[in-house]
Amino acid sequence: MPRVLVSDKLSPTAVQIFKDRGVDVDYLPDLGKDKEKLLAVIDQYDGLAIRSATKATEKLINAATKLKVIGRAGIGVDNVDIPAASRKGIIVMNTPFGNSITTAEHAIALMFALARQLPEANASTQAGKWEKNRFMGVEITGKVLGVIGCGNIGSIVATRGVGLKMRVIAFDPFLSEHRAEELGVEKVELDDLLKRADFITLHTPMTDKTKGIINAEAFAKMKNGVRIINCARGGLIVEADLVEALKSGKVGGAAVDVFETEPATENPLFGMENVVATPHLGASTSEAQENVALQVAEQMADYLIKGAVTNAINMPSITAEEAPRLKPFVKLAEVLGAFVGQVTEDPITEVEILFDGATATMNTRALISAALAGLIRPQVADVNMVSAPIMVKERGIIVSEVKRDKSGVFDGYIKLTVKTEKMSRSIAGTCFSDGKPRFIQIKNINLDAEVGQHMLYTTNADTPGMIGLLGTVCGRNGVNIANFHLGRDHPGGDAIALLYLDAPFPEAVIQELKDLNAIQSAKPLTFDVAPAA
Repeated sequence: MPRVLVSDKLSPTAVQIFKDRGVDVDYLPDLGKDKEKLLAVIDQYDGLAIRSATKATEKLINAATKLKVIGRAGIGVDNVDIPAASRKGIIVMNTPFGNSITTAEHAIALMFALARQLPEANASTQAGKWEKNRFMGVEITGKVLGVIGCGNIGSIVATRGVGLKMRVIAFDPFLSEHRAEELGVEKVELDDLLKRADFITLHTPMTDKTKGIINAEAFAKMKNGVRIINCARGGLIVEADLVEALKSGKVGGAAVDVFETEPATENPLFGMENVVATPHLGASTSEAQENVALQVAEQMADYLIKGAVTNAINMPSITAEEAPRLKPFVKLAEVLGAFVGQVTEDPITEVEILFDGATATMNTRALISAALAGLIRPQVADVNMVSAPIMVKERGIIVSEVKRDKSGVFDGYIKLTVKTEKMSRSIAGTCFSDGKPRFIQIKNINLDAEVGQHMLYTTNADTPGMIGLLGTVCGRNGVNIANFHLGRDHPGGDAIALLYLDAPFPEAVIQELKDLNAIQSAKPLTFDVAPAA
């Protein structure tokens, strides 16, 4: 009988579901807070069910010799080292949609609290002061609500804002004009949102691109007296800059449910009159807690008993019967999406996925989900194989699938083509007998390139000396090249190069390459594949 540890406070429903499904479960809701005690016992369990208090670090994962699955009751997986889990073959699951409405409603509640100074007015009145003239609020109606991140939660907030007769503007790189029209919002660039919004609410995941997105520079662009709401991730706002903006009056008020460091027992925002602070309550309703507890228990039990995979971060939904044949092509599809997602900066409007030969007979739904997850993961860190198609649909991106009989030298391959308003880009790949993904065509230029964990992609005109030029720059900067792959459309035409590297390509050297007139573009790439031996 598989054994699961519940190390955070979950609904009792979760414990009963495990038992009903034939899983032995230990409910120790405070154990996740004690790193050493958790580390001492983790090797006894096949599954770990957590919320946010438990930190599934690389050290913990390496000590978990029996662990097969980690289930996160909620959407955020910041507290799980996913690469470490993947390397150990541990599936990481979450419940991406169980608390969306609850979090959106909390953001709206905080917006009202800011507009009418409800916490301060409540404290004053209960103290017997009756300071009616002190608490002069503002109306919501007719104000401009700026939504940063218009995915699952952000779109709910946007529609609620429209219902409140606000003028809603939204910034989201993946939001299409069509989807914005459906929601009744105006799609804008970030700078435009900052300048126009009376209220700004954040609903974007934490990535390298979004960390500190609201900082001193952003505050300087905002209206005087703007009000800020953050129910997403603490690190999206630079707290020290927010404190200064509040003190100066640039920001009229802030409602914060998440903090850079949690639990937040001390914070410079605490004690400020124009700040409403709550202890990460976005998902804290009885309905949401019950939903995510039920979902994570069902998903983990189904995997441990039946081998079924649902809502996995690092593996698509695949039945036990089709897994052996499909697995290498799932990784291929993800890698193709990841390539395009990393090199495409403009909003994507269309995605076409071509399955040729043997791949056309596979579970293409899982392959499409894997490709879409790889495609948008550079922007949406919490995406998984199940939620990716929904997130793509929400953003109005059109996805089409083409299947055809074998048409070339390969038994089967996948070709991914994306379109933006400015360009079209395609990449194709296959898997050889070793099961490893390979690139076979980029920009309709044929090549044969093994996929590496760290790569560099360059484009240039086909002229003599390019190999030597790239090699010289890399050698001068201590960059070791494991493999070097080239392709061109015709002599003297467009050429590409893919360098397989031992380590991430230094950012400073990228600029050095871009400064060379011979190099048209240079892009460092990272793929979730095993490093070279």
